[in-house]
Parts: sequence; C-alpha cells; structure tokens
Amino acid sequence: MSMATKDWAQLAASPLLWTSVTLAAYLAAVWLYRRSGGNPFLVPVLTAVMLVVGVLLASGTPYAVYADGTRLLGFLVGPATVALAVPLFGQIARLKAIWLPLCIALSVGSTAAIGSAVGVAWAMGGSLETLMSLAPKSATMPIAMPVAERFGGLPALAAVAVAITGIVGTIVSRPLLDLLRVKDPAARGFAIGLTAHAIGMARELQSHPGTGAFAALAMGLNGIATALLMPLAVVCFQAFGWL
Repeated sequence: MSMATKDWAQLAASPLLWTSVTLAAYLAAVWLYRRSGGNPFLVPVLTAVMLVVGVLLASGTPYAVYADGTRLLGFLVGPATVALAVPLFGQIARLKAIWLPLCIALSVGSTAAIGSAVGVAWAMGGSLETLMSLAPKSATMPIAMPVAERFGGLPALAAVAVAITGIVGTIVSRPLLDLLRVKDPAARGFAIGLTAHAIGMARELQSHPGTGAFAALAMGLNGIATALLMPLAVVCFQAFGWL
C-alpha cells in the first residue's frame, strides 16, 4: 500500500473530513437554491445528498465509513428537534384556537398516508415486507424505521421511502397549495409538515416562522399518530385482503 493510499485511508476515517464535506455540500446547496430563486427542484436537501453521494462514489468510500464519520451530526438532531418548540411557542394562542381542525386534519392525513402507500404497493404486487416498509413513509425517519421493522418491514427501505416522500413533498407542496389557494400559514405549514415531515419543515422555517412552527407541530404529531395507527391499519389491511 502506497503512502498516498495510507494517508487517504487515515483521512477517510476521520470524522472531521466527512462532517466538513456534509456541511460544505449543504452550504453549496443552499447557495444554489437561493441563486435559483427558490427553484423547487433544487431544494437543499436533495442537492446536498447528490453532492455527498457524488463524493462518496468518486472516492470509493463505503457508506459505513461516512455514517461513522458523521455521527456528531446525527447526535445534534436531538437538540435541534427540541429547539423546534421555540417557534411553536410563539404560535400558542393560535394553536389553542384551532386545535380541533388540526386534530381532524392529523387523523385524516395520517390515515390517508398509510392507506395510500400500502394500497398502491399492494396493487403493484408488493410483498408484505415492502408494504410494511412503505406504510410509515410520511413519518419522520427516527420513527418510521423502527415502526416498519416492528411490523416486518425493512428499516433501510423505510428510510429511502421517507427521504423520497420528504423531497417530493417539498417540491410539490408550495405549487399545489398555491393552486388550491391555501393562504393561511397554519394550514400550509400543517399540511407540509404532515406530508413532507422534516425536509418540508426545514424549508418552511427558513422562509416563514409561522408556517415552519405548524410544520414542526405536524411532523411531531404525525410521527406519534403513525406509530399508534399502524397496528389498527394492519388489522384493516388484513380484512381487505391486502396482507
């Protein structure tokens, strides 16, 4: 093994390298998104993922090495999630006034998200493992992965489904809500957080604190609702012959 290869192996094992690559990719993606005037197809998460994947492929670095090198960023997800309570607290008066419509929207949205995913996958001949992996796709990833595994799905496939759902939801949400003439920040934020979870919420927090606060609320509540509805959903799917 040459010295250059040894040096690269040591550098690749350093958390500093992959944390720096991830942050640089995200900053570049944010810059590109802003330069494009907020093009929905250039949402920072999608562009940053493509940049990081390109670096990993070009350098021949296994994902396990990258995941180990970015554990610090994963640890920071917890404090960042707790901090979402700050913008939500500023909307507490509005939240008290519309709690009933929000609960109805949550029930309908969570049920539709699970039912549509399983129904489409079943119609296309998906296996039980695939159906259970896709069912919690609209929940945030830390909840979707263990829920999918608990009911016989693959956590890795669930993670991919969650990521795709978030990216696609973020891309289409604003044009669709504009088309439907939904102007209320609470309604827009709750719809985006319910369908595009953390990815959609992150974009809304950057552009409108009120919308972002309700997106954060919807993301959290939908994760809980998905975990509670899955056992009931499995019973219903069995009754329909989907499982």
